[in-house]
Amino acid sequence: MISAIRSGDILTMVLTAFSLLVILLVVFPLHESAHALAAKLLGDDTAEREGRITLNPLAHLDMLGTIGILLFGVGWAKPVPVNTVRCRKVKSQKAAMAITAAAGPAANLLSALVFMIIMKVIVISTGHNIINMAGALLIDYPNAGPNVYTYIIKAIFLIINIDLLNGVFNLLPVPPFDGSRIVWAFLPERTYFAIMKYEQIIMFVILGLMLTGIISIPFEILSNAIYWLFDLITGFIC
Repeated sequence: MISAIRSGDILTMVLTAFSLLVILLVVFPLHESAHALAAKLLGDDTAEREGRITLNPLAHLDMLGTIGILLFGVGWAKPVPVNTVRCRKVKSQKAAMAITAAAGPAANLLSALVFMIIMKVIVISTGHNIINMAGALLIDYPNAGPNVYTYIIKAIFLIINIDLLNGVFNLLPVPPFDGSRIVWAFLPERTYFAIMKYEQIIMFVILGLMLTGIISIPFEILSNAIYWLFDLITGFIC
């Protein structure tokens, strides 16, 4: 948000503010509540007892993570507590950790697909025409210029991309990201815990790379590829 304010461009500031609100009010709550729900379904009600199976943002937002998002666009939500010992509906704790970890990114990807369907339904019902949906949204207006539906379509398009980026980014196979918990299911415990000793160091390195923007490049490429796939899947709409 700081860089958007420095730009002095009103549109940039509005889009940036909207993006940050989407992350805090939609993407984070959906992601974290999916972790909590998956744990509950496997037999662990720890997160449920802490009120984490909810889309209420207040249950999931971390103060420092929220400040980081608002100021620098980089932040995090409160981790969901999972007691794998209580996940008795699967045979191993490794499997329980992998399933609950995968639930967050899966929820974001599913959300992106649902929002894409909604966006396309709005497009065809309002007479708009999406010329190109790969990476950038080019809209052919039904009348002389944009209307309220045009901005709704653009807003949903932004939500889709944020959902995809968050889902893909959290699959990074290093701690503290969800991908590391998924990989744990395929690693010897000794190897996993040896890596986890450096979790905080790895986290600060990743945060630094995020602030420079370097690490975002491969994830943007991957999220664009998933966007193309979802566009293909929903091609029966438009």
